[in-house]
Amino acid sequence: MRVRRASPADIPAMMAIDQETPSAAHWFEAQYESALATSDSLSKRVGWVAELQEPPTNPGGAPALLGFLIANRIDEEWELENIAVSAIAQRRGVATQLLSALLEEAHAENGSAIFLEVRESNQPARSLYSKVGFQETGMRKNYYSSPREDAVLYRRRIS
Repeated sequence: MRVRRASPADIPAMMAIDQETPSAAHWFEAQYESALATSDSLSKRVGWVAELQEPPTNPGGAPALLGFLIANRIDEEWELENIAVSAIAQRRGVATQLLSALLEEAHAENGSAIFLEVRESNQPARSLYSKVGFQETGMRKNYYSSPREDAVLYRRRIS
């Protein structure tokens, strides 16, 4: 597996993973396009994808995407906006490697912290965030809809 920067060509595969992952943020195509195109001096969105390193089985095909992450830098802080891993690749370290790419980027750009929110019931994600050094910082009541649910806030300082 390798992790690389996402490109607009990855959007169809990212959307396919998004649709098969109940806990993903479920963005529209235009949101992914905007996320991969936005960059200015204070705000910068960055996406990463994890893909198989083996060559594709179909000639001329792209390697299969295993997961993706999108984050937004606002001044010195970063927000993890969306992360999803294909069902066939879950529990294989894909999300950990994607988060590592985010942490490296934030550190390289002198970021001070990364923050995120996650559904209270999403125990696999919450365990992952704790494992990689995020700490719970609060809760947003009824933040999510369909179904209505609280969001747990997490933050990790960059050292």
